[in-house]
Amino acid sequence: MKTVTKQSFNLTTNPWIVVIDARTNQQKKVSLIELFQNAQYYRQLAGDMRTQDLAILRLLLAILTTVYTRYSAENQPYEWLIVNDELKVESVDEDYDTSKIKTELTQTWHDLYDSGHFSEIVTDYLQRHADQFDLFGDQPFYQVTASAYDAVVPESKSVARSKRTGKATGQVAVRQMNRRISESGNSVALFAPKVDETKNELSLAELARWLIMYQNYTGVTDKTKINNNEKFSNGAGWLYRLTPVFASGNTLFEILMLNLILVGDSENVLAVQQPVWEYPTVSDYLRERQRQQVPNNLAALYTTWSRFIHIEWDEHQRPTIYSAGIPMFDNEGALIEPMTLWHQDKKSSQFRPVTATIQSMSKAMWRNFGQYVNVYHRDDINGAGIVEWMDYLKSSGLVPADQQLRLASTVLISDGNSSSQMPATELYDDMRIQADVLFDESTANYWPLRIENVIQTTQKIGDGYYHFAATIGRIRNIDAKQFGQRHSAQFYAELNQPFKAWLASLTGNDDREAKISEWNHTLLQITLRAADTMMAASSPRDTRGIVELDNNNVAHQVNVFTANNQLRRLVFTELNGK
Repeated sequence: MKTVTKQSFNLTTNPWIVVIDARTNQQKKVSLIELFQNAQYYRQLAGDMRTQDLAILRLLLAILTTVYTRYSAENQPYEWLIVNDELKVESVDEDYDTSKIKTELTQTWHDLYDSGHFSEIVTDYLQRHADQFDLFGDQPFYQVTASAYDAVVPESKSVARSKRTGKATGQVAVRQMNRRISESGNSVALFAPKVDETKNELSLAELARWLIMYQNYTGVTDKTKINNNEKFSNGAGWLYRLTPVFASGNTLFEILMLNLILVGDSENVLAVQQPVWEYPTVSDYLRERQRQQVPNNLAALYTTWSRFIHIEWDEHQRPTIYSAGIPMFDNEGALIEPMTLWHQDKKSSQFRPVTATIQSMSKAMWRNFGQYVNVYHRDDINGAGIVEWMDYLKSSGLVPADQQLRLASTVLISDGNSSSQMPATELYDDMRIQADVLFDESTANYWPLRIENVIQTTQKIGDGYYHFAATIGRIRNIDAKQFGQRHSAQFYAELNQPFKAWLASLTGNDDREAKISEWNHTLLQITLRAADTMMAASSPRDTRGIVELDNNNVAHQVNVFTANNQLRRLVFTELNGK
């Protein structure tokens, strides 16, 4: 009798995460256990896309947050918890002093960071939960079984009906899940990294990475959804609705540690971390999602699904992917999310995550400095949670005052089509700043406020340069707005690296005025050089100019010289002639 061997691909032991090994400067694939045991030797994640790396980073953080809110760096359970043999929380002492909890969790973070590596309890946790991390397990990783899928979707969309009739319904092609292709049945990705014949091919390691990313960055092209008492629309993946920001570092261990938030709000300090794989059944997870409540713990938030996914495999090990939307909680007021910028909704006064658009894609990270740090301490601004966490680390003495911090942002921007939200482009940016500059404790010389004022001045001059270019566009009788926007983007592209270098050079001991004067001089030189370049390319028509009416209906001659003079007046006025 022929023995059938059940297929297995376990993320705890099979290599699937791509990292850069700092010892060899080479890429390598590692398993979850290998990653946590050697994170200090890896420079960074290096998957197929930066946004994929972010989705995987949050999965890794969900594991670490779960483990180290239950166990200390010495692998000992905390006194306020009863933990079972599966390392899951059975009960919490709700009368335990929350200040002591914060102290112990902070000590755990310090001990880990000081040791330079993660402790054995992470490996122990993964080994005990290995069954939940198998792509082909009884409860397959980030998927549901055929019976669980068919139990919640309309019969016409079921796996059983598809098999019976041979008609594909409610399916998502690999080429759509692969966000480097993102090809739906309605449109062809012309510049995909794979030829058409191989767009639906991928290894199991690739599948694991894309599966995690797809749950985080789902568009809304698929229309199948679960049966639900209350109507709902298929929503985009949680990360797709954010403008993510996170802390970067010199090693993967440092990146994970700087983003490992063990101490949160007092009201959530007793909340049990519950990643998706710790729900007893898929039905239990679905019931929680049907409540449409924002999770009260980071592990649940970081492992939020946007779809029920079931994968069928044919005899050639080719996947057929079924996908059904599940209810998604609203992002309004979801301030537990630490990795995003926020804006206040004018109608509800609630905070919502800022969503990057194609129109905002040319705006560098440093220009939003005031959104990362609430420099004016205003109630209508909510700083990024990860920045507040690093402030806590610095004020607790866990991060040196002179440590160079790096805030990074990676965004997958949709095409803006509300009926599909297909990925249009991916952006990455970062900025470096010293801890005692970002979290300056002085009053009169408060660096963040001075930096924000510098940025405001820089952007006023940037606006002036846009109007200068737009004026020349009008003189040339071309689309002035488009001409101005194109040259404005080039102007800011010239500013980006010098400003980031200036920002990284600041220290808490600097003479503020001297450093600001240093940037003003750089800004002056770049602006005048850009204007001179435009002047050098002027034509006789630019010199002759046109006649325009001002606000008082008085005619004025406008040419390249008057436009240049207006820009120069603005620059010298804003910079006080420096």
